[in-house]
Amino acid sequence: MNSLYKLAKTALFRFTPEQAHHIIMSNLDWITQLGVHKLVTRPVREDPINVMGIRFPNCVGLAAGMDKDGEHVTAFGALGFGSVEIGTVTPKGQPGNPKPRCFRLVEDDAILNRMGFNNVGAIQVAKNLQSARAFRNRGGILGVNIGKNKVTPNDLAIDDYMKCMDRLYMSGDYIAINISSPNTPNLRDLQAEEELNKLLAAIAAKRKELKAANKDHYVPIAVKLAPDLSDDGIKKALDVIVENGMDGVICTNTTISREAILGHPLEKEPGGLSGRPLMERSTEVTRLASEHLRGTLPIIASGGVMSASDAVEKMEAGASIVQLYTGFIFEGPELVADCVQAIAQWRANHQTSCPVSEPSSPSPAP
Repeated sequence: MNSLYKLAKTALFRFTPEQAHHIIMSNLDWITQLGVHKLVTRPVREDPINVMGIRFPNCVGLAAGMDKDGEHVTAFGALGFGSVEIGTVTPKGQPGNPKPRCFRLVEDDAILNRMGFNNVGAIQVAKNLQSARAFRNRGGILGVNIGKNKVTPNDLAIDDYMKCMDRLYMSGDYIAINISSPNTPNLRDLQAEEELNKLLAAIAAKRKELKAANKDHYVPIAVKLAPDLSDDGIKKALDVIVENGMDGVICTNTTISREAILGHPLEKEPGGLSGRPLMERSTEVTRLASEHLRGTLPIIASGGVMSASDAVEKMEAGASIVQLYTGFIFEGPELVADCVQAIAQWRANHQTSCPVSEPSSPSPAP
């Protein structure tokens, strides 16, 4: 870990997680604009890969949850991320769950959160994402993660996803469907075979409509699954995802399992657990998905990547893109470059480099 980041982390960890997050997000833009970030990171090599019909400049992305409102995409891109996934965004802005709702488990390299999709709402996020133009013009890939409002019952959830698509379809390079957060009541029930089929059929139809209305512009859609589904449940969900013409799967969201932190004072706190305790199961799900899909869809692996070797392990399990979140917080921006370098070397050794000429690059930001 960079010694300067280690010092900054020591200071930041004296604040609550949300306070520290606010400090970082309030200063990240000027830090990157002035080049101060170069003190805690290093240049990231190009290692392009084509996934979901999109050219990603490298295989390492920022997972949803860090930049919920899409205000700092270009700044995160300056840290070396080839892709940035913002959100989760809901149709209407909402405050999320009561505080405290985010906790560090420092000795376990983990974070437990029950944020509850706090965000400013789809209309404002669409405006915020205009600031991502510089990142996208440099070839960076923007993902927009969408979900339903807390007060929306599951039988009306489809309407919320439709509203988000209406407002955000042209705002990013791909859309991620979040049906797997443990922090919105009953949201995970949408992963059940029948409910998932209804939702994804409606999403597919909405995309067809929006594609026609936007000069035939096609936006890939990935579906984010929970690690807590049974193996059979994961396979059934994957089959529904394929049958409805989705373009990718994200493995995985946070876990409600406490097996890895039994006896910890925070063990009984509700919420999703991320970081090192998630790595094993999330990687198992990635491997299971890869074996079941047999190349039908690409996999974005998210969950527990705390080192470059963890990132390579995700690729070995079948991932095409690896996302960081908790590891980025604990290890700092240098982890991005470490992971990009390690994955590039792994791909070179396994001859998995993709020609950058196919398919075409995403359309410029509107």
